[in-house]
Amino acid sequence: MQYDLIVIGSGPGGYVAAIRASQLKMKTAIVEKAELGGVCLNWGCIPTKSLLKSAQVFNYIKSSGDYGVSIEGDIKPDLGRMIQRSRESAATMSKGVQFLMKKNGIEHIAGSGKLAGKNKVEVTSGDNSKTTLEAKHIIIATGARSRELPGLPHDGSKIIGYRKAMTLDKLPESMIVVGSGAIGSEFAWFYASLGTRVTLVEYLPSVVPGEDKDVSAQLGRSFKKMGISVMTGTSVEKAEISGNKCIASVKSKKGEETIEADIILSAAGITPNTENLGLEESGVEMTNGKIKTDQFYRTNSEGIYAIGDVVDGPALAHVASAEGILCVEKIAGLNPEPLNYKNIPACTYTGPEVASVGITEQEANEQGLDVRIGKFPFTASGKASAAGEREGFVKLIFDSKYGELLGAHMIGANVTEMIAEIVVAKNLETTAHEIIKSVHPHPTMSEAIMEAAAAAYGEVIHI
Repeated sequence: MQYDLIVIGSGPGGYVAAIRASQLKMKTAIVEKAELGGVCLNWGCIPTKSLLKSAQVFNYIKSSGDYGVSIEGDIKPDLGRMIQRSRESAATMSKGVQFLMKKNGIEHIAGSGKLAGKNKVEVTSGDNSKTTLEAKHIIIATGARSRELPGLPHDGSKIIGYRKAMTLDKLPESMIVVGSGAIGSEFAWFYASLGTRVTLVEYLPSVVPGEDKDVSAQLGRSFKKMGISVMTGTSVEKAEISGNKCIASVKSKKGEETIEADIILSAAGITPNTENLGLEESGVEMTNGKIKTDQFYRTNSEGIYAIGDVVDGPALAHVASAEGILCVEKIAGLNPEPLNYKNIPACTYTGPEVASVGITEQEANEQGLDVRIGKFPFTASGKASAAGEREGFVKLIFDSKYGELLGAHMIGANVTEMIAEIVVAKNLETTAHEIIKSVHPHPTMSEAIMEAAAAAYGEVIHI
């Protein structure tokens, strides 16, 4: 069974790479041991956003009186139906990937793929039968899984990872979420919105620690306002089960203490899926547990490539997709530009949402850059006031000498939909005054981008 390209893994990196290869007239096969679409479509990006939307609707209903809508009777969340809707969303998207595979003539081979010598992949199916495939080019796109912390081993029942958190049998009365990155913060917001008493534990000094300090501070305040107990600068030393409760021993500057909850969700990072792929036998070089590649995702072993969470870089679905396209285009003899990792947007789908791209104020200071900073609060936005979504702001960072846009940091309703404007602007090396003079529609949340740019130059109108 010979191909031009074999892709191992069908997540947003793998299936996108396979489709682009097919478009470039390459005979392509994709090897997947679970559902097409990988974690993102089946257990990550898509189903979690379905759950978060359900929580948002629940929040709207609870506050319907603020909008002049009267609803009689008790309002209760139906976690089972929310999860069912989430799984339906995931299934729909997975079927969509199946359709795309057929449409593009890509052969889907079910099973676990492993490098098996030069230009060869061995696939072990569910019945343990083995098939050998051959291709001049092989892309590893096997993604990652939830990382288990020392002293916090998952038992799948009381101490869980994100996959189990998406399919709980009932709404827990209390939950400890360990880690306040995107995954931890989203689940903390989701369960707190439904009435669970949530304690969010973060080892670093602030929640969403990769974000600008002003954004982190605002999200921390928003979380506390909704009743989440936020413990930053705190580590979980160990956890044990006592009856029906989880007892976590935590350590902070204040000392050690124990906290109790029905469930502990460990959301402190991910581990790349690089085991049992035949990498060592194939001589593929690794660094810090990830596959080492060049700027076009070639490994040191001829004909073997790697993209997505198994290589160095942001562990984001859109990054994996971009890497897959670039990798395949280089294989096909095109001349793609290397990916600009300084212009990758990051989004966290909490309430309020968080979105950012480029350098933070702290990074600008550390680099000794001379910058102008403009900030516009949504309390001054007509659309935000009308929508009842006044939390948050847009913060823009510009180079003082040329006015070039260097970074954007947003927190508020729908900012994950607004950040793409900034990504395009940065790609075009847009200046502050080009943003200021670009007429933004009124009333919209996006006006805050224009106003923040104006604020950096003392030209802001509405504050």
